[in-house]
Amino acid sequence: MRRITFITPHDAKHGFSLSGTVQHSVAPHEAEAKVRQAMADPDCGVVIIDERLVSAIGYEKFQEMEKRWFGVLLVLPAPAKIAEGEEDYAQRLIHRVIGYHVRLTV
Repeated sequence: MRRITFITPHDAKHGFSLSGTVQHSVAPHEAEAKVRQAMADPDCGVVIIDERLVSAIGYEKFQEMEKRWFGVLLVLPAPAKIAEGEEDYAQRLIHRVIGYHVRLTV
């Protein structure tokens, strides 16, 4: 069975490791290296990264990494409230999958 790895900022240090998954708490400048390290691990099948760290990697580079890996690379929405009118990761993902913009209200 393949392992699930979470990569989060330091403020979420204890959240996912309590559930028995692997969790790495990193600074934004360390995020890309940690994602690549997890992707290189043959026992890792899912990497979930906090949305706040994806911006440090760059969305284009992140999408390139996502396309080239055999496993599943997911983005965990940031706990912060998104500014009005700003599109979040879930909206971008839905747009990419179904081909048009959907307004989500929570």
